[in-house]
Amino acid sequence: MDLLRSEPMQLAHLIIPIESAYRAVSYLGDLGLFQFKDLNAEKSPFQRTYAGQIKRCGEMARKLRFFKEQMAKAGLSPSSRSARVSNVDLNDLEVKLGEFEGELLEINSNNEKLQHTYSELLEYKLVLQKAGEFFYSAQNGAAAQQREYDVQHIGEGSIDSPLLIEQEMTTDPSKQVRLGYVSGLVPRAKSIAFERILFRATRGNVFLKQAVVDDPVIDPVSGEKVEKNVFIIFFSGERAKNKILKICEAFGANRYPFADDLGKQFQMITEVSGKISELKTTIDAGLLHRSNLLQTIGYEYEQWNFLVKKEKSIYHSLNMLSIDVTKKCLVAEGWCPVFASNQIQNVLQQATFDCNSQVGAIFQVLQTKELPPTYFRTNKFTSAFQEIVDAYGIAKYREANPGVFTIVTFPFLFAVMFGDWGHGICLLLATLYFIIREKKFSSQKLGDIVEMTFGGRYVIMMMALFSIYTGLIYNEFFSVPFELFGKSAYGCRDPSCRDATTVGLIKVRNTYPFGVDPKWHGSRSELPFLNSLKMKMSILLGIAQMNLGITMSYFNAKFFDDNLNIWYQFVPQIIFLNSLFGYLALLIVVKWCTGSQADLYHIMIYMFLSPTDDLGENQLFFGQKFLQLVLLLLAFVAVPWMLFPKPFLLKKQHQERHRGQSYALLHSIDDPLEEEPHHDSHGHEDFEFSEVIVHQLIHTIEFVLAAVSNTASYLRLWALSLAHSELSSVFYDKVLVLAWGFNNVIILIIGIIVFVFATVGVLLVMETLSAFLHALRLHWVEFQGKFYEGNGYKFYPFSFALVSEEEE
Repeated sequence: MDLLRSEPMQLAHLIIPIESAYRAVSYLGDLGLFQFKDLNAEKSPFQRTYAGQIKRCGEMARKLRFFKEQMAKAGLSPSSRSARVSNVDLNDLEVKLGEFEGELLEINSNNEKLQHTYSELLEYKLVLQKAGEFFYSAQNGAAAQQREYDVQHIGEGSIDSPLLIEQEMTTDPSKQVRLGYVSGLVPRAKSIAFERILFRATRGNVFLKQAVVDDPVIDPVSGEKVEKNVFIIFFSGERAKNKILKICEAFGANRYPFADDLGKQFQMITEVSGKISELKTTIDAGLLHRSNLLQTIGYEYEQWNFLVKKEKSIYHSLNMLSIDVTKKCLVAEGWCPVFASNQIQNVLQQATFDCNSQVGAIFQVLQTKELPPTYFRTNKFTSAFQEIVDAYGIAKYREANPGVFTIVTFPFLFAVMFGDWGHGICLLLATLYFIIREKKFSSQKLGDIVEMTFGGRYVIMMMALFSIYTGLIYNEFFSVPFELFGKSAYGCRDPSCRDATTVGLIKVRNTYPFGVDPKWHGSRSELPFLNSLKMKMSILLGIAQMNLGITMSYFNAKFFDDNLNIWYQFVPQIIFLNSLFGYLALLIVVKWCTGSQADLYHIMIYMFLSPTDDLGENQLFFGQKFLQLVLLLLAFVAVPWMLFPKPFLLKKQHQERHRGQSYALLHSIDDPLEEEPHHDSHGHEDFEFSEVIVHQLIHTIEFVLAAVSNTASYLRLWALSLAHSELSSVFYDKVLVLAWGFNNVIILIIGIIVFVFATVGVLLVMETLSAFLHALRLHWVEFQGKFYEGNGYKFYPFSFALVSEEEE
């Protein structure tokens, strides 16, 4: 498995008999190493050969989506059994899906009708109860008032009394006015407006009585739970009745008949209650049948869904093939890795044999100058690191892949900023949980954040391991130092150790064997010492990684046989970078080795301002002044070296190419797709010399400025490492130690809880994300920017494994 260069690719030409085309494409999907080119790009989807089959598969996919929606509404989930075991014929499946859909639609339709009737009966029962209460209380009140009136007027006669009584007795009952009434339910939110409109429309000639229904009821029309009021409206006359009916309709008020006779009311309530009980039993039976049907569908759903996706993808690929003039064969073109040639030919032969075809499929390799897709063979460990690189840009075909180095450099630079072996152990335990249970998690649908964390579990594991390593170097365990590798090399001047923070410590034994001496922590010199150490270490790491990036540009140019980029890009760039910042790295190492007190800031500044002045006490080694003059001269020479020669040489090459003076022998090489030497974007017909000059000028200025800014950018390693260390120290000293000092159990428990939440929330989540993003920037800009073009396109083979992972 070679990750440094993408797999050699070839453009293949397939001629497949029509009778074995379906099976051949299916077997290629199982193999997953052939990317079809669309040979019918000028045709619309409806003009292609297999448009009918795709439409058919789309209809089956629609039915499956319908089943999934119904299962989700019912609270069921498809069975998680393997979807790959498929012995179902597509025609049988189509018939079966149609039958299930028809049955399910019929069940749903009947259930909706029953639910509608059930909701109406429930509302009707409420109207009968509430309106009956109103009539009963009104009749009782009227009877009581009549009795009271009769008692008050017994014996109180007048001259008019006989005449009035006689008039009342002689009145025709048919001429007495009878009030009509309408009853029903209105949504509570509309009840006030309903009452106001009724009053205005009838000019107050109605009597409205409302009763609040305690619990929300299911509206028969919308099927949703709504808070409602029971109303009864008394009116006189047909005109008032028509107005009331229109207003009820406008406000969505459901009207129900009502009898003023108490006996009839009781009979109606009894009948409605019986119907409600019967409907409830019927609805429950229907829901049980529907649930059983959905369970049957859910058990086979994944298998059916995969089969439909598979069939649709096969016909979609077949639509990319063109029919030859005899209309007996299909012609395909596509990319495949060179190593897969024999596998593809074996698959095509197997398809021919299985179909009993008399004519075999033909596999040919085509010669082309088209840029092939990029394909890296990765596994579950390397894929996440490759994704980090691909997020920046897909590597150009056969370009050096930064992913190889990213496997080590990315977690290491993260760990430089996150160095604490206690926090590293916490990260390691968290990611080991995902790694140990990866089979279970890979078969489940996870949330966005959890899925992203699970996908990068091996990246986090490497980050945690490197964090433990750098934490041991920094000697920090939740900011607490330990004497893990022996005793400290330093001791106090006297046994009382009172001068440890004022006068300082003295060396009493051999140097601490690994990492930072534990005595540095908590001393007066801790911050200046660690600042100096981490700052210089960041510069060394940055210069080393930038040199690696420039060196990779040499290997790219060498691989593509591009001598221009070797002599006029790589050489001046490596000279310029190391003349200035490589020299700074040398000074840092020499100063560490010699223990000199020289001021590196002064040396670097006056190297430019006064290169001929005597160095004095800042001289670190013999011949330093002469070396500085040579390096300064080389840096100044490197800039025009990058700027001027390359455009003129490109122009010369262009002119020679068009005069026919640039012919070369055609050698037989293993890779027919090897790019031509000097295949550059400037080598086309419209060669604009001014554009090339401007482009080279921009590139040169960018590199010179980036050499300074990128070196400074690596100081983020020092800054974030210091911030992480100080935050960890604050949480330990100001929370945990402070709570311990109170000698109170409750305060100690609160302190431990605050410390744990602060450590997890800030240091293990926010700081991890921060260090991850900064390490990402250092790789994308400072490292990959030196050599990585990233203008290729990815190899997407026709594979059923990829089809099954796609979301509809």
